[in-house]
Amino acid sequence: MSQPLHRSRGFLLLLVALTAMGPFAMQIFLPSLPAIQAAYGVDVATAQLVFSLSGVAMALGTLAYGPLADRHGRRPVLIVAVVLFVVGSVVATFAPTIELLIVGRIVQAAGGVAGLVLSRTIVRDLFDRSRAAEMIAWLTVGMVAVPMVSPTIGGVLVDFTSWRLNFLVPGVVGVLLFVATLAALPETRPAATAARTGGGMFEGAGKLLRHPNFLGYALHATGSFSAFFAFLAGAPYVVQEVMGEPATVYGLWFIANAFGFMLGNVTAARLSAWFGLDRMIALGTLLVIAGVGTTLAVMLGGLWTPAALFVPMIATAYGQGLGMPNAQAGALSVDPELAGTASGLAGFVQMAVASGVAQLVGVMQNGTPYPMLAVMLVCGAGMVGSLALIRLPVRAATQPAE
Repeated sequence: MSQPLHRSRGFLLLLVALTAMGPFAMQIFLPSLPAIQAAYGVDVATAQLVFSLSGVAMALGTLAYGPLADRHGRRPVLIVAVVLFVVGSVVATFAPTIELLIVGRIVQAAGGVAGLVLSRTIVRDLFDRSRAAEMIAWLTVGMVAVPMVSPTIGGVLVDFTSWRLNFLVPGVVGVLLFVATLAALPETRPAATAARTGGGMFEGAGKLLRHPNFLGYALHATGSFSAFFAFLAGAPYVVQEVMGEPATVYGLWFIANAFGFMLGNVTAARLSAWFGLDRMIALGTLLVIAGVGTTLAVMLGGLWTPAALFVPMIATAYGQGLGMPNAQAGALSVDPELAGTASGLAGFVQMAVASGVAQLVGVMQNGTPYPMLAVMLVCGAGMVGSLALIRLPVRAATQPAE
């Protein structure tokens, strides 16, 4: 007898692809920004709007998609979002002006972020909280692995073809995902969810925000995500401007850091069902604090080298990979009938706060690694504080879920 669809590798691969759709589109075009600036004859700040305004669209889309999926179903909302992604890609590819390019990228980003939100929601529809953490970890592996190679692909397209292909290629991927979603994605929304969405997004969000468990899980994931964004914002400056190393050195070391995060997600996928969400979250928090603290101690000792920065940060990235999928699964498990709203609300808070943290690191730059590390420690302290809001289970999960 064939296995159920949601347990098949093909179904998981589709969810991974939908999850990676938005990050892939965002990362592949970043090497194009100088070419875009030159092509339209605009200044750097205007060209940067192609990236920054699409980030705003992703944050707002993250907030909206969950309640929409709770009300109308996961499948139709995802299908519409993929269509938006394709339309935005086409508009950006052939945009005759920078203004239209910005609009196209906003539409592309608004459609692409649906995969991040709703793939996790679909997983929570189909699995219990421990297995959901395992599956979300696999989704996160895809979300991390694709952006690791996307800038390289984008750079090759810019150097040897045209920067416009960095918008067209995601559009082609979107068409393939549209066909696959129509063919293979069933509706997974629980019947009880539709009956509870009459009050709309604000009623569901208000209920979740009054629940300390949701706040604890969501704030933990936000602290971890913000620490990651702080590192993304500060590490290139520290390596290239403070340490005087070329960009290639930063890029090569960052692969090791990304690998640590991915390995943490793989470990979470393997072990979360055995050890339980809360234990994995606590262990991940400990590793984050240890990695950042060790890096700060080494820097205070005067050893300002890429290895001194990145090697301890591999432990931090591994801890983030352990804790983040479990925190996300915990947030979605507080009220399974509002899983879509929980996913969207938690994702919006993560992205909004992390974007502000990244900007803060840029403002605080003073020619040392210390502002970045100080902000990361504050984020780690927030992760520790969030543990107080997470209610420990009566009985720890010591056996894998059925």
